[in-house]
This record gives sequence, C-alpha cells and structure tokens, in this order.
Amino acid sequence: MAKVNNWQLKREMEYPYEAAKPKKQIAYVFDTNKCIACQTCTVACKTTWTSGKGEETIFFNNVETKPYGGYPLRWDVNTLKNIKDQQWSASGEYKGSTIFENTENGERVRGWRPEERDYAYPNIGEDEVKGLMDKGAFFNGMHDVWMFYLARICNHCSYPACLAACPRKAIYKREEDGIVLIDQSRCRGYKECIKACPYKKTFFNMVTRVSEKCIGCYPLIEKGEQPRCVTTCIGKIRMQGFLGEPEKIRKDNPMDQIVHIKKVALPLYPQYGTQPNVYYVPPVHVPKDFLYQMFGPGVDKTIETYRNMKDDKELLAAFLLFGNSPRIIHSYKAEDKHAVGYNEAGDEIVRVPYTEPVFARPHWDPNASTFRHNTP
Repeated sequence: MAKVNNWQLKREMEYPYEAAKPKKQIAYVFDTNKCIACQTCTVACKTTWTSGKGEETIFFNNVETKPYGGYPLRWDVNTLKNIKDQQWSASGEYKGSTIFENTENGERVRGWRPEERDYAYPNIGEDEVKGLMDKGAFFNGMHDVWMFYLARICNHCSYPACLAACPRKAIYKREEDGIVLIDQSRCRGYKECIKACPYKKTFFNMVTRVSEKCIGCYPLIEKGEQPRCVTTCIGKIRMQGFLGEPEKIRKDNPMDQIVHIKKVALPLYPQYGTQPNVYYVPPVHVPKDFLYQMFGPGVDKTIETYRNMKDDKELLAAFLLFGNSPRIIHSYKAEDKHAVGYNEAGDEIVRVPYTEPVFARPHWDPNASTFRHNTP
C-alpha cells in the first residue's frame, strides 16, 4: 500500500497505487435544498446512456429520498458497516479507518456486493418522511418530521475504489480531466469494482457480461459543455466545473469558491477515503446528527454560510450561475448587478442579474378593449 494525501480527511491514508493527479479534476456541486425529485436528470441520463439490453436496472444517475431511500437497496447502511471508528477530531481530521485501511484476507478494498434483488427497488422509500406527526401538531420553526432528496452520480473520485479493486486494471482515471472510465475490452466481469465502490455506482450488465459506469458525459466535456444531468436539471441544483487542489485554488473559479473558500458544499461520506468529487450543499432542515455522518464535520458552518448567502456577493454570484449556461464555466466575476461566467478562453458565456426583472402590464388594454391579468 502506498501513502497518499487526502485533503478531505486532513491526513495521509493507505491506497493501492501512488497518487497520480490529473491535469484538472472534474467536479460537481449539488444543492440538495433545491432538488424536487422530478427525476428529469435520471430520465435524461437513462435515455442517453443506458437504454440498451441488460441496462434495465442500470442508473448512472438516480435521485433517492432520504432517510429511507437507497439504490441499490440500503447501499449506504451496508457500506458504512465496513468502516470502524468513524470519528473526527475537533480540527476536522479523520481518526477512523477508510475502506482501504480496514481490509482483511488480502483484499485491496473492504467492500460489499449487493444481491441481484437489491437493484429491483429504484423508488424505495420515495417521499417517505422520518417520524410521525402528532394529532394537532403545527409548524413551529422546524418540522419534527423530515425527508430530503439526494441526487447521486459517480463521484469520479480522486482515489477510486473501483480502480483500486480491479484485478484486470480495466479501470482508469483520465489524465486530462480526472473522469473515471472502464475499458470494457479488458473487463472480464469479475464484479470486484461493484463490490468495492462504496457508492455503488458501478454496474454489471447481465447481457454483455462486463461492468459499466457513469462516463461523466466526456463527449460533452471535450466540447466545453456540461453533462446531460446538469443541463437538464429543472431545479437548477447542479453545476459542473473543474476543482483545484487546496494549495492551488482560484478565487475566480466558482467551484473553488464554493468548495474550498466558502466551504458551503461538502463531499458525501468522506470517511470512505475515496476523496469524491461530487459536493453537496446539505439540507438545512435535517437533524445535524444525520448530516454529520453523511457529510462529515463542518455541517454547522456550511449551513450558516448558506443561509446568509444574500450577504456574500461573491458566493451568491457563483450560485446564480447554476443551470444558466450549457457551457462549462471556468471563471466568473461578481459585478454590481450581474454574475458573469467565462469559458476557458476568457470569453463571456453567461450573464445573470442578481434581481430578476419584473414587468407588469396595465390592467386595461385599450388596443384590444379588454382587461388583462398579470398571471404567471
């Protein structure tokens, strides 16, 4: 085992291979507070990439309802069982073991392989809330019962468990953008990647007998466009870009601003040790103990920063760019009245006002001799 630095854990950890950083790292930010579980992202991804034979139960993208939902069934509960002592220090350093450090019997990754039946319930727990409402109860600042939607894709991890576990070395991380892919000509269907991935985002095709996973929409990325799940999102909860290393952050990079500088988006289950590159704004209405395990330390500060975003023009400008351009935004600027996004060449590609213009037409239209209403 090699020693690699995991900045999310604030320490070095064991990993089967030496660190090999890509030239730039693809990353995503999802705002869980805005997701309505319309499943538009799921359908867009499904119809684009996994509509063939043997892919009926393969969802590169899915949206599940927490706390009871999960695809495959109970994926998070079963993978968390493989980690011992999930403790964080007061300074944010992870003191427990990762899936690469708690191995046994010569395995490279401590994993769990779902049964075939576990993939039969993609909508399990949908819209089910935690707890019961008492008769006569009313809203008083915070709901006693809760649920939220969690959109999930492959995390294109910096230290992928699927890559570490593959005995055929059929899985690789692209040097140009950090996207994790499977070379299906080398895959022999051993399913070690499926067992190893703690997020269960590698799948086995029963017809082709090889593994498949999210490809990050790399044909679009190569053209400077954001992935399908991002551009089709109705709630505008997603942004895709490229994330810098903590020591090489740029204030004009919206991803760096959100993740590194303002720390308003956190990785999902960072204790696995994979250093995932999909970051989530935690739901503000969910009990903190649940969020601590899911997103690690820093949840309190993150929610406070998110709630006060209106007072931080730079952060607000970064969030206003969500869903407002199909192109990848490499840099941005917070102007007096607009948030402006630029492509890699520095050309302006989107301009979003802080305040949406409102137009109210006269109630009486003399030209048509009729009354008109200003309805949405």
